[in-house]
Amino acid sequence: MNLIVAVDENFGIGNEGNLLTYIPEDLEDFKKKTIGKVVVMGRTTLESFPNKAPLKSRINIILTRDKNYKVENAIVINFLETLFDVLKSYSSEDIYVIGGESIYKKLEGYCEFAYVTKINKTYKSDRHFFNIDEDKKWVLENRGEIITSCSGVSFNFNIYRNIKPLNFD
Repeated sequence: MNLIVAVDENFGIGNEGNLLTYIPEDLEDFKKKTIGKVVVMGRTTLESFPNKAPLKSRINIILTRDKNYKVENAIVINFLETLFDVLKSYSSEDIYVIGGESIYKKLEGYCEFAYVTKINKTYKSDRHFFNIDEDKKWVLENRGEIITSCSGVSFNFNIYRNIKPLNFD
């Protein structure tokens, strides 16, 4: 299983239900990695999408405590154990955890790779990712070169590997 996230210099990931900034190249990379794959997210992340609709051309799994929550074209799951049972049907490398904050916290230990877009700026944020650089479970496998987005923001794509991911079998 993988996770994919964009973070600012303070590991902020969102503010008031929105992304911190618009980076077209990051969104294109996200699309390229996740199209045709399984994406696991929380309800709040889903509701931050345009029209609050699941992502097209992907299997969308929503993890929420709300037992009455329903979404067309998505699998809604209420318990971690149920999620793991469902995920066993898919190849681990085809599963991407895409947020938000509480979902990353619950699932990061089960992920083998983390695809982290590091934004070289600080934004106002009320949602955060853990500091993966200081977490001994994670090692930096590849630090991408710094790119300046067409939107003017500098960033780089980094790949981290979990030294010993947990098994959900």
